[in-house]
Amino acid sequence: MKTRYSPLVSVKKNIMQKSERVLQSANANFNNAKEALEISLQELHTIKTPQTGNIQEFLSARTLLDAQRNVITHNEEWMQFAHRKIEEAKEQLKKDSIEYEKFNYLELEEIKRVMKERKIQEGKDLDEVALMTYGMKHKKNKSQIGEYL
Repeated sequence: MKTRYSPLVSVKKNIMQKSERVLQSANANFNNAKEALEISLQELHTIKTPQTGNIQEFLSARTLLDAQRNVITHNEEWMQFAHRKIEEAKEQLKKDSIEYEKFNYLELEEIKRVMKERKIQEGKDLDEVALMTYGMKHKKNKSQIGEYL
């Protein structure tokens, strides 16, 4: 049943679904960041530092370690950023869900009100039909009684 709230309900539902998709995307991004951080931490442990050799080998190992630490720092920042985006998406979804539920509730109440009005009107119509039928039967009975007299 269409009510004056039906268009708003469908718009709010679309907005809520969009917020759900944004949250799913943020969760996927967070999982990617978490996985990248785990991989970069594993790679840090696989880097071997030379125990002997010339200074060039030590410097290259140190540069490699610094680069890997920078990757880890970047991945940690990415993960924190992704976590903030998840929290923002959750808040937005919560607001959108509340808005949707509000208008959905108003629509349901409008439907209940219309149904109640229809039921009352139907009852009145049935009463009117019953009165008309009773009146016609009563007239018919009076006319039949008049014929006998």
